[in-house]
Amino acid sequence: MAKKKSKKPAARAAATRKAAQKKSTARKSAVKSSAAKSHARKKLASKGRAAHPVKRARPKQRIAISHYRDEDFKADGLRAYAKYRDLGVADASSGLARAHVIRLIGPCEPDVVSKLHFHDVDFQMVYVLKGWVKTYIEGVGETMFRTGSSWTQPPRIKHLIMDYSDDVELLEIILPADFKTVELSA
Repeated sequence: MAKKKSKKPAARAAATRKAAQKKSTARKSAVKSSAAKSHARKKLASKGRAAHPVKRARPKQRIAISHYRDEDFKADGLRAYAKYRDLGVADASSGLARAHVIRLIGPCEPDVVSKLHFHDVDFQMVYVLKGWVKTYIEGVGETMFRTGSSWTQPPRIKHLIMDYSDDVELLEIILPADFKTVELSA
């Protein structure tokens, strides 16, 4: 007599195959997930460093408004051959910056104005509002600046004014508001 094959082993085999397929799919998904994670940057533990840089407290600032008035040009600035119109930025920024319009008094006398010097500043920018000015800047040489020209001067760079038009006006922005000027002997 021939033995009948039982349906139980076949059913078990099918169930085992389904379970294996589920595990295989789960493994593939886990491998994909871990592969994706392995390319991501890992956070490194800090070794005694501050978590965030310390922010400097900024000085209190307010709005500064300045309208043009000829009488606001004063001969009380750095140079005797110039009149300055303070734009109120130094007070409004609690000393963070200074902005003024400089009107150089003509005619230019090179023996008076052409003094090599530098300013101990963090930033200095000049913009020609009107007229022209000829300067010497260390590393650049002689340069003529006309209406609409501007330049920056890195901290402590040696420079001088060589000549200027009788009507020249310059906008100057300097950080910080109060700074030291050093005149150099020739």
